[in-house]
Amino acid sequence: MVDADATRRFYGRWAGLYDRVATAPGVGAWRAAATDALALSPGETVVEMGCGTGANLPYLRERVGPDGRVVGVDVTRGVLDRARRRVERRGWRNVHPVQADATRVPVDGPVDAVLGTFVCGMFPDPRGTVEGWLDLLAPGGRIALLDAGQSDRVAAAPLNLAFRAFVLASNPGRPRERLRRAVDGEGPWATLDERIAAASAAVTDRCVDRQSATFALGFVRLVAGRIPD
Repeated sequence: MVDADATRRFYGRWAGLYDRVATAPGVGAWRAAATDALALSPGETVVEMGCGTGANLPYLRERVGPDGRVVGVDVTRGVLDRARRRVERRGWRNVHPVQADATRVPVDGPVDAVLGTFVCGMFPDPRGTVEGWLDLLAPGGRIALLDAGQSDRVAAAPLNLAFRAFVLASNPGRPRERLRRAVDGEGPWATLDERIAAASAAVTDRCVDRQSATFALGFVRLVAGRIPD
């Protein structure tokens, strides 16, 4: 995995393609499940870390209603511009896309809920980052993480090669360097799996009422929980 500057350049350059993948048929069901795991109520405040092009914002805004507040944080201006256009088209005055680094918790708490989807694998210190998100929550606050990694299901074994190719192609950095590391057995998919596990462990260790689920033959994983009152 690479630094924040490379990430900004990569996702800014491919914002349009990323948006099509983020809103592809079937992906919405996973996003809805992650949002449902937050058990949001009208009037609450929810922060999405790594909101990208805003694919989750409609789900979050629907649940907190016009009296709630949705804050979407992303470090990449290109994808965030698309999120802002989504908000403007719908006329949502209580949805606020903000350009900032999610690893530094740029929002003042406490808040009612935090969501992170397909983002934890990008952080050099995913456990520390998620710990910071948990510190942002009010007593009883909820968190949900949705990520994609290699599947350990026997039926999915042939598809892991395709998943590795996807991770290799979508990983920011120089193409030659990515390919060299893959040939040397240092593929980014292994780092991705390790980081997802570390982020999930932070939720498991600090939350109660934990829940988990898998989708897409185990490639997509959801973990959620609640900070004790």
